[in-house]
Amino acid sequence: MTTQSLAPPEALPSAAPPQDLRALALRHGLTVSGARPSLPAYARQLWSRRAFITAFASARLTAQYSQARLGQVWQLMTPLLNAAVYYAIFGVLMNAKHGVPDYVPFLITGIFVWTFTSQTLTAGTRAISGNLGLVRALHFPRASLPISLALQQLQQFLLSLAALVVILLGFGEFPAPSWLLAIPALFLQTLFNTGAALALARLAARLPDVSQLMPFVLRAWMYASGAMWSIQNLASDGRFPAGVVLALQCNPAAVYIDLMRFALIESYTSAQLPPHVWALAAGWALLAFGGGFIWFWKAEETYGRG
Repeated sequence: MTTQSLAPPEALPSAAPPQDLRALALRHGLTVSGARPSLPAYARQLWSRRAFITAFASARLTAQYSQARLGQVWQLMTPLLNAAVYYAIFGVLMNAKHGVPDYVPFLITGIFVWTFTSQTLTAGTRAISGNLGLVRALHFPRASLPISLALQQLQQFLLSLAALVVILLGFGEFPAPSWLLAIPALFLQTLFNTGAALALARLAARLPDVSQLMPFVLRAWMYASGAMWSIQNLASDGRFPAGVVLALQCNPAAVYIDLMRFALIESYTSAQLPPHVWALAAGWALLAFGGGFIWFWKAEETYGRG
């Protein structure tokens, strides 16, 4: 039996330099697995998966209350019950309705609009951490997840608007041309919510404790946004410095609440809405969506690898 001699290590061909391997990979169209695409390419990938984003949002919406006996009715009941509790506490016990015309439509509109923002941001904190199996198993633009969850909350809010319209009709608020202003107001709020959800999705993917802090942050933000009380009355009684009142009026949640009230409630429509409110709404929407999208994209290759 003969034994074939092995060539000594020095006789083996040396490995190709890294730059040659890189050139070879590029020549054959190979790219780094999981590498972050350019921002335009990333946007195109998201657009190509719009059917998945829509289907994922609809499936989550259907499954959200599937274990509850009343099912989808809770989509309407949750903001209504919240509004009832806040009416008892703020409207009756704390007399926040004093000096506020049409307080029930004022309160219901504020609670519904705020709930849309708060639930979208809460969902954003769980967009990556709550779908790690999907993130690790499949290759797709990760922004699909927070955008899908934001779309789910928009679908839920549109369903809740049916209850809001019934309540407004019951309190003598009938459809008027100003109601059409709710469409651009809702569009700008959706952009803001989606951008904030993208930013929170990246933050919570790196720091999971963010999701535990969010209820406290959102509760404080709600109280500062005039959902249950009038910031305008606060400005008129002179108890707070003008800078504090201005900061409250300019905070994005308060801006979108004011726009919806201006569109839907006649006593607010008849008042002159300061022109800077629409500019603030557009500015917050563009800043949040553009900044949140870019910031999320910059960490695209890190999601699911922690």
